[in-house]
Amino acid sequence: MEMGSTLNMDFQEDSGTLGSLPVTTSRNMSSSSSAFFSANQSPFFSPRSSTCQFSESTRSDAQCDSANLSADPPSSCSGIQGTECLGNARFDLPDMKLEPTACISSDFRKSDHVVSNGTLSSYGHVGDNGYYDLIAKHRKQMRSHDMSFSPVPISLSSNRNRSYDIYIGLHGRKPSLQRFANWLRAELELQGMSCFVSDRARFRSSRKLGLMEKAMDVSSFGVVILTRKSFKNPYTIEELRFFSSKKNLVPIYFDLSPGDCLVRDIVEKRGELWEKHGGELWFLYGGLEKEWKEAVNGLFRVDEWKLEAQDGSWRDCISRAVSLLAMRLGRRSVVEQMMRWREKVEKEEFPFPRNENFVGRKKELSELEFILFGDISGETERDYFELKARSKRKNLMIGWSKSSSVEERLGKRQWGSGSRKGKEPVIWKESEKEIEMQNTERQQNQRPKGGGWTSRRKKSAKIVYGKGIACVTGDSGIGKTELLLEFAYRYHQRYKMVLWIGGESRYIRQNYLNLRSLLEVDVRVENCIDKSKMKSFDEQEEAAISRIRKELMRNIPFLVVIDNLESEKDWWDQKLIMDLLPRFGGETHIVISTRLPRVMNLEPLKLSYLSAVEAMSLMQVSAKEYPIAEIDVLRTIEEKLGRLTLGLAIVGAILSELPINPSRLLDTINRIPLRDISLSGREAHSLRKNTFLLQLFEVCFSIFDHAVGPRSLATRMVLVSGWFAPAAIPVSLLALAARKIPEKHKRTCFWRKVLRSLTCGFSSSYSKRSETEASSMLLRFNIARSSTKEGYVHFNELIKVYARKRGVTGVAHAMVQAIVSRGSLSLHSEHIWAACFLLFGFGNDPIVVELRVSELLYLVKEVILPLAIRTFITFSRCRPALELLQLCTNALEVADQAFVTPVEKWFDKSLCWRPIKTNAQLNPCLWQDLALSRATVLETRAKLLLRGGQFDIGDDLIRKAIFIRTSICGEDHPDTVSARETLSKLTRLLANVQTHT
Repeated sequence: MEMGSTLNMDFQEDSGTLGSLPVTTSRNMSSSSSAFFSANQSPFFSPRSSTCQFSESTRSDAQCDSANLSADPPSSCSGIQGTECLGNARFDLPDMKLEPTACISSDFRKSDHVVSNGTLSSYGHVGDNGYYDLIAKHRKQMRSHDMSFSPVPISLSSNRNRSYDIYIGLHGRKPSLQRFANWLRAELELQGMSCFVSDRARFRSSRKLGLMEKAMDVSSFGVVILTRKSFKNPYTIEELRFFSSKKNLVPIYFDLSPGDCLVRDIVEKRGELWEKHGGELWFLYGGLEKEWKEAVNGLFRVDEWKLEAQDGSWRDCISRAVSLLAMRLGRRSVVEQMMRWREKVEKEEFPFPRNENFVGRKKELSELEFILFGDISGETERDYFELKARSKRKNLMIGWSKSSSVEERLGKRQWGSGSRKGKEPVIWKESEKEIEMQNTERQQNQRPKGGGWTSRRKKSAKIVYGKGIACVTGDSGIGKTELLLEFAYRYHQRYKMVLWIGGESRYIRQNYLNLRSLLEVDVRVENCIDKSKMKSFDEQEEAAISRIRKELMRNIPFLVVIDNLESEKDWWDQKLIMDLLPRFGGETHIVISTRLPRVMNLEPLKLSYLSAVEAMSLMQVSAKEYPIAEIDVLRTIEEKLGRLTLGLAIVGAILSELPINPSRLLDTINRIPLRDISLSGREAHSLRKNTFLLQLFEVCFSIFDHAVGPRSLATRMVLVSGWFAPAAIPVSLLALAARKIPEKHKRTCFWRKVLRSLTCGFSSSYSKRSETEASSMLLRFNIARSSTKEGYVHFNELIKVYARKRGVTGVAHAMVQAIVSRGSLSLHSEHIWAACFLLFGFGNDPIVVELRVSELLYLVKEVILPLAIRTFITFSRCRPALELLQLCTNALEVADQAFVTPVEKWFDKSLCWRPIKTNAQLNPCLWQDLALSRATVLETRAKLLLRGGQFDIGDDLIRKAIFIRTSICGEDHPDTVSARETLSKLTRLLANVQTHT
């Protein structure tokens, strides 16, 4: 069987020092793409650099630290190609002071810049000592903060004669501004546009300023990022005048709007915005009023470009800027690619639509923002919350009141800086086993064995802020997913994309590799047969994961959400989940929700219950007015539900959908008997603690049954959902499985008469509903939740656990039958894997569902083989695919053994002279199909093992397949000949290995 073509991709991690770093590859770079280098420890320093310490003697001749080059050699690099561009790239830094502590703390350090030694002409040098005194004063203030930005940004040409597509000018040290500029530059480079980025106000050297002025002159377009402080910067004013005169100015209004930039409003300090930052700003740097007004008024002559980067529109602004610039540069393919990307993101970015009834969690959302970004902005600045800071003093709490300014808050967060007096420098330690903020002095004095104060100190590690990773923990049904979903929707414009990953241990690695389509990364297995070095299966899987991880380590920000992380280790091979994640501290942020008390030694954000007011609003969705007595009943229901948001939402849905008051609902729930089900195991722990919630589930099932009739489709859909994978379930597949549940004896429910009076009129409206209407009922009562995929629904894990524990006979078998008959490999691969778990008993799992031989043969041919090949080839998940085929082989051998075992028929007993036959004799065609199916599986396993260098095992398997096919089909059959060719290849490769060893 052909496995399909594979793509060879050699992957190499970025590593090294500032003096010499390997070349990194950037996709879709045009021939004019530039090489970008980081000078000393500027804010554009790359996070991949492990050190930035130079001696004073080597500063003037520092090598470039990194380069973003085209995957293909550029056709022209100002006359120099490939390594020549790198070899000639040097720069002099005689007037720059290096501070090693600054090179690892700035947001803009992640940006790679271009450096040159060219002596270029200077024009119009603007600046005086008074202005630089202001710069020095501001720089001194910034160094007092924990975010110690480097003093000088560098962005100089790698060749004096080359040109640039885009010049990006900015002014300011604000982390959000630098993050935005990083993203804009990286996105433009990714689309093949060469960029030159500069904050010229942070230079003293006239020579360096001359180089940047030349870069302005040779750029096709000038992008100027405008903030409220830009109009007091002489270099920004000069850039506006220069590019306006060339009619290639592209202003981007950062936290401004074009209507705010009126000369009269700025000069007369009109409005709240300019009351503090306005005035006769040209006096601040000794400029001319006429030139200043000319520069500001020139913004209104740029009608084509109205790019606003407000706090909630970063992504749209950058996407539009890239598209417009690409169009003006004649890159139509880039415009089409951006359009396709926007359409894809709009459909596939979020798993759930936004919850319009989301209440509360302001404190948690603000703290999540601060943990990830290291600062807060917008309305969240006014929210009060407390943060635990790591300090020598125990139990030190820092409270942020509404009156605290951003500067005061930044001044209080000093625990991450090494410049404080009385504080030892703190370093970020990252390894496979631990992630913590660890004091260097304590690290040297650490005791060799655990149990002392060092171990206790490690256990009490606090939340790390500004490193781009956050963990939210809480009980099942408390609202972790809702919190992460609201955060993702609220801040999605700060990221290029939200990447949502289900964290269930059996599926997390596959979910991670599924990002390949959104990130446009090829993770197919490599064809290593003809190479000198054969890669093992582990190496091939790691290579595929590394390609995804490398894409997330660019300067482009992504938000990776890992929802419901079950374990820190992968279920398949016990490898740490941390191996999947990009290095922390980069542009990509990671948010994890879990029931675990701690993940990767990070102190989690513990999610508590909603307040009484918020819980009451969740239960009172409708506009019904209840008397005080009924309000007290709602509080009683809240307490009995353990304040779980899942239960509160279901109660609110029942009260809004049915003519029932809280008192009657509480009485109904109390009168429903608990089912005699086994609630053992870790997954049922939350259900054991909350039996009232189980009774509430039964009330919902009763409502569904009474509305439509006994054994309603909605109830059966809930019961069968427990056996599907933890992913979106197509309603059609769910309804098909529900209809396949076998009939059972009618139960006597004495409490159904109680519900009959409550749901009068409801039953007639829901009689004879279709599967779509049944799913609509589940959504209305909050038993299921809608998906962004049309025709799909999700179920909470608590509901799925209860559905499995309820133990209705034949439900798991019905789910497998539905998957086998209608499952699509491209659309329902997670659910096909869930069916395989029930059929074959992976690991220590029991076999839940047993199929007839005919069903097993169809399953192997139509489901198992395609699934294993796709998992192996397309996703490089070698070991899961091979384990699936091995278990499938075992199942076929068990069935074959049953066929050759003698059986007795009732009519044989009367004829003693007749010999006892086997099933193989009674059903020869079925037995032959079974044997040939086993041969096909054996051959497939051999071919896949060949790709991982396991020639000896593959040789044994292919010989068994040849024996079966020769016995049944003959030696000249095409399948037998194909198997012999595979054997010849294995024999040759095995002989080569034995020769070399």
